[in-house]
Amino acid sequence: MQDTIVLYPSTGMGHLVSMVELGKLILRHNHHLSVRVLLTTSPHEPSTTTSYTNHITRTNPSLTFHRFPPLSTPQDTSPTRSGAAIAFEFLRLNTPNVLNALQSISTTSTIKAFVIDLFCTSSLHVASDLNIPTYYFFTSGAAVLVAFLYLPTLHKQNTQSYKDLTDTYFHFPGLPPIRAPHMPEPMLDRDDPAYHDFIYFTSHLPKSKGILTNTFEALEPKAIKVIAEGACVPDAPIPPVYYIGPLIADAHGRAEGGDGGGTVECLSWLDAQPSRSVVYLCFGSRGTFSAAQLKEIAIGLERSGKRFLWVVRSPPLTEEEVRTRSSGRYGEPDLGALLPEGFLGRTKDRGLVVKTWAPQVEVLSREAVGGFVTHCGWNSVLEAVYAGMPMVAWPLYAEQHLNRAVLVEDMKVAMPIEQAEDGFVSADEVEKRVRALMDSEKGREIREQIGKMRKEAAAAWEVGGTSRVGFTKLTESWNGHN
Repeated sequence: MQDTIVLYPSTGMGHLVSMVELGKLILRHNHHLSVRVLLTTSPHEPSTTTSYTNHITRTNPSLTFHRFPPLSTPQDTSPTRSGAAIAFEFLRLNTPNVLNALQSISTTSTIKAFVIDLFCTSSLHVASDLNIPTYYFFTSGAAVLVAFLYLPTLHKQNTQSYKDLTDTYFHFPGLPPIRAPHMPEPMLDRDDPAYHDFIYFTSHLPKSKGILTNTFEALEPKAIKVIAEGACVPDAPIPPVYYIGPLIADAHGRAEGGDGGGTVECLSWLDAQPSRSVVYLCFGSRGTFSAAQLKEIAIGLERSGKRFLWVVRSPPLTEEEVRTRSSGRYGEPDLGALLPEGFLGRTKDRGLVVKTWAPQVEVLSREAVGGFVTHCGWNSVLEAVYAGMPMVAWPLYAEQHLNRAVLVEDMKVAMPIEQAEDGFVSADEVEKRVRALMDSEKGREIREQIGKMRKEAAAAWEVGGTSRVGFTKLTESWNGHN
């Protein structure tokens, strides 16, 4: 029987791509293994997921997908439940599918390890009952791992919802302080089931056989030291943590749905610009702004006088539009309506606005790009580090405020953008930060620091590098399990 590693990503393209990259890494260094990826089946699944998995199956024959049947149990979608609570419930209801999949795979293969996403914690006991060693793949960095390991302790120290603690700063071991309302959205409201799901997830991290983390030692030495010293979980030992990053999807490994023509135009435009002259602005697959905020960004970019490549998505639908389905804004954004009148014409010689998506890995590697305004999603951060690209940190959701604090204060590879209480950023601030990133002494210092981190990122996966050594220890632990 063949030795197999089974991977179980959470829902969402970002989680799937990260887990598949882990699978490809495992296969590259362990030719005797096969990899199976468990896939939930959602009625709202985008077509890009199917085209992506088909592409991966064609190009990586040792990596296969095991698709779950659709759920027969109806989900609770009452209005009081947040989107996160509904997503977590969906994964929990798939637990019988996990059991069936593991039992089915075990008839033809020896499962050496089961690697799960944090949000798939409900399947941890399933694998344990089958005597399959279970690991977490933590797709954020070590600093966020510190915070998440510490969350159950924080839960015991507070009784209020974090969204109401507007003047409170939380102090995690070894991390810069973070404002309570800047915690990930599922943590903000104690009355939301998602809050208690999150405590359940994070309290189970120490109960696994190990935690794989997408970072490298030179990038986050302080957080890694805190974890090693046991300060995050004061009352229990934690399993081995394997730092195996940076794990980045290659330029051909993403399927975000950008059309080929737009991709070619964007890259050929960059190739015609002077070296290190362009600021790239992109805010992730969930990074949408109001029409008012888009106008402020446009005004700030125009005033800055700098060259720019800006990825614009349609604004989020209003509650009225969602209810009535009256908006045509489901596809590409209408740039003429969203941006200031005449903006595209006035900036056409030094700026390019791309609708919805750009090939980010390729963009960041282009000689013309000299700075990156980012939402601080961890995949984007690692792509910037790998390319040696200085950043302006503009966090929007999830753990991005935590990432921003560490990028600015500890790693010193980004400058922060000043946001109002509601997250709004003025045109003046956009202009100021874009200019500072490209022209100021502070921008030069950040560029120098991230240049060092770029070299460290490459060194981490060379023979004898920290991530290569960590990954070898991980696979040795698998091979020792019968």
